[in-house]
Amino acid sequence: MKKIGFSGTLDPITNGHMWVINEARSMADEVVVFLSENSAKKPKFTAEERKSIIALSCAEQGWNNVQVVIVRGDYTARAARKHGAEYLIRGIRTTADFDYENLIQQTNVDVLQGAKTIFVMPPRDLGSVSSSFVKALEGPIGWNWIMKKFVPGPAYHAWVLGWLRNEWELLWDYAQADESAINHADAWFARLTGATAYGGTARHYHNLDHLVHGLSEIRAWAANTKPSALDIEIVKQAFWFHDAEYEHARDAGAPSNEEASAQLWLGSHLGQEMDPAAALIRATDHFQEASIEHPLKAVLLSVDLAILGQDDEVYQNYARAIRQEYAHLPDDEYRRQRTGALGHLCRKAEAHKLFCDPYFAAQYNDRAIDNMEREMARLAGE
Repeated sequence: MKKIGFSGTLDPITNGHMWVINEARSMADEVVVFLSENSAKKPKFTAEERKSIIALSCAEQGWNNVQVVIVRGDYTARAARKHGAEYLIRGIRTTADFDYENLIQQTNVDVLQGAKTIFVMPPRDLGSVSSSFVKALEGPIGWNWIMKKFVPGPAYHAWVLGWLRNEWELLWDYAQADESAINHADAWFARLTGATAYGGTARHYHNLDHLVHGLSEIRAWAANTKPSALDIEIVKQAFWFHDAEYEHARDAGAPSNEEASAQLWLGSHLGQEMDPAAALIRATDHFQEASIEHPLKAVLLSVDLAILGQDDEVYQNYARAIRQEYAHLPDDEYRRQRTGALGHLCRKAEAHKLFCDPYFAAQYNDRAIDNMEREMARLAGE
């Protein structure tokens, strides 16, 4: 078969969609993804954005025989015939899917004189994966780690950036801000999520995932403890910047990562009052925190350490990311340093001094001890 089509809204494209596209590749020389632009739907991404995400996702797999076409004002089956695809491929997950798709395929052929349909059944682990399923994951703590399992990398990156963008716009009240303030905030969002900060390729842990997880923790803390709007704002401001500057080793006499991040925040001129968040950023520096008092210090430190108390799968992802972050260390040296750091944190948790905020202590202290003890045991056995 020379050419086969695959159609959908694909908002976002999932690993299930990718499986169907790959099945099509095994049947035809060329695959055309027909991306529907349905005015009745309100997709998260524009058609052009979805086209780019799909193209990047296929390129990431090394698939150079996949083309993406946006369909506007036409039936997909008819558009497929116009592009030389005699067949469309569709994934069938349930009997309900089959009944629906069979009706569509009859309409495509008998009414529209369009492309015929080939049905394929995805493997069991992808049987429940759909765009609507993925969208429903967004929100609660850990949603990003779960979503990551079900979508290709470019789709995940785009979704996370969109989520972070929404958080950023709420923080700086874009709805009420003037054009100059919005442009200024836009530039800082691009800087913080870009290659020189959390979006950098060398950032394996202190990255966009870290931002999303921490902001989700702050959202849950705020919902459960009802702090003032000002306190929430200060914690969010500090968290956005507290790891913006990150280097493994700094020259003698150079400021710490946290101090450099505090200076970056002060230089951003984003807020009306900059000092409270700057002091809070400095309070996350273990060289300075003992001497810095701040009413929200326990909260921000707990947000930063909350990853230690997550379920096993998330914790394992975190542990692997930390190893990648310190890839410059030989295995023996890494095991020594990591075991020492975990032992210190574990002792603090056992003394109930790791999560000094009561909300986070109740959520994570016991699980953090279990996670760290298991990792130390694993490191000792390597």
